[in-house]
Parts: sequence; C-alpha cells; structure tokens
Amino acid sequence: MITEKLYNIGQKLFPVNRSITGHGTVKTLRVLKSIVPKLKIKKIKSGKKIFDWLVPPEWNVNDAFVEDKFGDKIIDIKNNNLHLVGYSSPAKLLMDKSNLLKKLNSLEKQPNAIPYMTSYYKKYWGFCVTENQKKLIKKKYKDSDMFKVKIDSNFNKKGSLTYGEILIPGKSKKEILISTYICHPQMANNELSGPLVTIALAKYFSKKKNKKTIRFIFIPETIGAIAYIKKNLTHLKKNIIGGYVLTCIGDEKNYSFLSTKYNNTNSDFAAEKAFRECKIKYKKYSFLKRGSDERQFNSCGVDLPIASIMRTKYGEYKQYHTSLDDFNLVTRKGLNGGFKIAKKSIENLLNYIIPKSVIVCEPKLQKKNLYESLSTKFNSKKKKLSIKILNFLQYADGKNNLENISRFINLPLKQTKKLYKILLRYNLIDN
Repeated sequence: MITEKLYNIGQKLFPVNRSITGHGTVKTLRVLKSIVPKLKIKKIKSGKKIFDWLVPPEWNVNDAFVEDKFGDKIIDIKNNNLHLVGYSSPAKLLMDKSNLLKKLNSLEKQPNAIPYMTSYYKKYWGFCVTENQKKLIKKKYKDSDMFKVKIDSNFNKKGSLTYGEILIPGKSKKEILISTYICHPQMANNELSGPLVTIALAKYFSKKKNKKTIRFIFIPETIGAIAYIKKNLTHLKKNIIGGYVLTCIGDEKNYSFLSTKYNNTNSDFAAEKAFRECKIKYKKYSFLKRGSDERQFNSCGVDLPIASIMRTKYGEYKQYHTSLDDFNLVTRKGLNGGFKIAKKSIENLLNYIIPKSVIVCEPKLQKKNLYESLSTKFNSKKKKLSIKILNFLQYADGKNNLENISRFINLPLKQTKKLYKILLRYNLIDN
C-alpha cells in the first residue's frame, strides 16, 4: 500500500527535472532504490541502434531563463521545470518582444496552466508559460524592448539512457511484467503515480512466495520501452505470460482499463476479473485508444500480452500534460485505489494455470494407455476420456488459462482441472 512515507517521497521527487535521459532520471531511480534495494539501475549507451531508432544523446540542463531589460527573470526553470521545452538546445542571445513571443508556448483554454512540451528528436529551443503570463508580457513591454535568453543545456553523445529493474523470482520462471515510466518533469499523475504504485507493489510481492516470477521495470516512455525490448526480446517472448503498464493511477476520479491488441489475453481476463472481484466500476478502452508503452509491447514482432491499468486515463483529465497535474490531484486514497486493483490483477495472473502442450501435433495416447487400441463405434469410458484430453490439448497453447479452456471444451472447471492433472502426470503439458 501507499504509506504516508512513500507519498511524501513522491512529493519530494515532484520538482526533480526528469526526461528520457539525464541526471533527473538517475536521481529518481536512486531514490526508488533506497526504498527497494533490489532495484538495479542499468544503462544503454547513447547512439545505440534499437530497431528503427537510435538512443538519443543524454540531455541535461543547468539553468534556463528569460530576463527583461530591468534584469528581472520573467521566466525561470527554477520556478517550474515545465517552463523549458524538454530537450531544448543551448541558447544565449538577445531578442525583441515579437521574436520572444514566437518562442513562448501557452494554452488559451487553460490560462493558468503551463503546458508540457518536448522536442526529443529535432533540434529546437523554447519556453512554456501560462496564457496569462504571455498576455502580461504583451501588455507590459514595448515592441522595442530587448530580452536576454539563456538556456544552459548540453547533449552528451557518449551518455546513456538509464532505467531501473526489479526481479522477484517465483516458483516458475514464467513472468509477469509490470512497466511504468520515469521521464516527465514535475507532474504527479502522469508521472509519479505509476512509479509510486509500482514500487509499493514490488515491496508487497517481494515478501510473498509467488507462483510465478514478477519483473518490474522503470523506463523512459517510448524510447525506453523500445530499448528494453531490443535488449531482452528473446527472453520476454519466451517467458512473459502477461502484465500491465501502470500510469495515471493516482487520482480519485475514475478507474480505467486499456486492453491488449486483441482483448483476449490472460492480462485482459485477470484485470477485468479483478475489477469484478473488487466491485469497482471502470471505463474500458480499446487498444485503438492507446498512448503509452502498451504500444511497444503489443507491436508486431514483439506481441507481448501487456494491457494498461489506470485511474483516469491519460488525455482524459484537464490537468494532463500541464503544471496543474500536481499533488492536489494525486492523493494517497487515489494511489491506494490504483494499488488495490493492480495488486488484484497481478494476483489473478499469479494464480492462473496456463498449460502448454509439450508435444508437437497430436500425441499418440495409446502409448500412455489413454486411448482405445481397438477401434470401435462405441464410446467407451476410456474413449470419452481420450476425446476430452485431446480437446484440452488443442487449447493448451500456453495462452489459455484453465477457466478459458473449460469454456472452450464445454466442461465444468472441476473436470478440466482433473484433465490438467492427468496430462501433468503423463508429462504431456507444462505450465
């Protein structure tokens, strides 16, 4: 659960200037490691080719401001990290008012909010302000007034992308993957809610004897997921049986679930079962409404059964990607609600029996004395059993849990479990 101590740590992490690379992300991971020492901090070098992408140079910023003719800093990253467009190039120059205004981004419909903007893959620099700030600059200064612009940032091509990973071994090597991101500066729901709930889950399950292995990753969104998949694809495809992206999981407004690509995986079944068991109403979103790292995990060639669990979905609340996304929006109650549904979903996945046939094509059941050696039109007891066994094996592809198999073969779950035990005894399936 989200303790007061963990909630306070989230508030302390709030002003840290995170991005897809850089010191802020490393600092955040070190703080999380202090809570769960099992967390390993890992790096992938800048410039490394990862599928169709390259790991970008490491970006860090020391200072960024706009100063007026009186020497007053009218825009200052020290007041809010969102004032600077993420990955802005270094700049040091004088500008008149009209040219400065071209570099100021704001939201007309939210005049008191600073927007969050980035330019990761194209050189650019700029600032973000509230619409009211922008109007004040227009009104207060003359067209001929000059402004000092300074952005003390740097790009290190020999730097790295940093991420965190916690592995909690279970009785089985089959894994559940829980992913969250650590790359947004000074936002609570769209950034810190995911890591806070994820670290709480890691603490909880590390004290349990789990039937399956659980892997928790803390990655920069998009580029971090792509880099992680590139590095671990063979292992992931062999071992992952389900999992979730946890994001925007700390407000008290709604509960949301975004399905996997075909909405037919154990991750989908486990989460929807959890909502029913917890008697929680939720809004379900199609995979076509995706927007976080479920995109990467479900991509062609990757095809991992990863869904997303949220409170109010990203893009569906007015504070999203603005300075209004703070700890007035994210509460302990909201985070604990997110923790509860994520924990139950993971527990359902842990408890699912997901058999897989170890025989290619249909097995010869006569060798196991599970099929009549004499062909007859009469359905003996053994023949009836063999038909049920063969039906079971048709759906034992490592994707279906026992509950689904029982529905597919039109047998009660109790009988399906008996078939499962028979097949295990004769070494015809693995799980």
